[in-house]
Amino acid sequence: MRVWSWLVVGMAVVGTGAAAGCTNPLARQYEYDEQLYLDVDGSAQLVVASSIAALVALRNLPLNPDPSVPVDRERVRQLFSDPACGEVTVNRPWTRSGRRFVQIVLEQDDVRRFAGCGPVSWSTFSFERTGTEDAQSEVHYTQIVGAPTPGDPGQVNWTGQELVGFKLHLPSRILHHNVRRIEDGEPGQADRGNILTWEQTLTDRRASRPIEMEVRMLGQSILNRALWLFAGAFTAAVTLIVVAVWVVIRRARKTRQTFAGGRM
Repeated sequence: MRVWSWLVVGMAVVGTGAAAGCTNPLARQYEYDEQLYLDVDGSAQLVVASSIAALVALRNLPLNPDPSVPVDRERVRQLFSDPACGEVTVNRPWTRSGRRFVQIVLEQDDVRRFAGCGPVSWSTFSFERTGTEDAQSEVHYTQIVGAPTPGDPGQVNWTGQELVGFKLHLPSRILHHNVRRIEDGEPGQADRGNILTWEQTLTDRRASRPIEMEVRMLGQSILNRALWLFAGAFTAAVTLIVVAVWVVIRRARKTRQTFAGGRM
């Protein structure tokens, strides 16, 4: 697993702890969201955070949406236990607005395999790269989120303002994207940390309004480039020190030879 992957897993766990322990009134809150951490080699981690009611309403998962019933993490893990889902981790549930939430982390060597993972199979994934994995290559990624698999969550205290989000975390410089803001449909910008967010209301998601995600980025990660630059700088510094030491030693030898010749 690359360094990027380990960072992703760590951020996902920390994010779950923060969500479970407190609520930031200024932060964007989602009833259901998928955060995809994509690497330049096509491997990915998909973090699904959702209320149990939304998992039932959008994916028809056989879970109990009753907020008085604790979340069965083992049952959730079983529902995602499929080779296409990759490695599965179910983090500690939390409660918000009187509804129970849970986070599932999926890890896969090829992001395109997620299309066969039942609970997230409403999406098609495309990953194409041009050239080799170097600074001159590019990655073209597209994802189309199609219709949900409707389920009946019963009576839920939704207000109609609930949001659904799809976030893409990228490790390299973004060359193009088609993000649109939910407020006015105008082109959006990448958030800090190369994060792109596509949003719609829960009502629109339940009504099968599709989301089309497209992005092009450089084919080498910022982290890899930084490591190569650091390695190059370190090598240059060591080489400079070696050359300086060699020059000093050579001058010292010439000085001793000249001094010895003068005494003879």
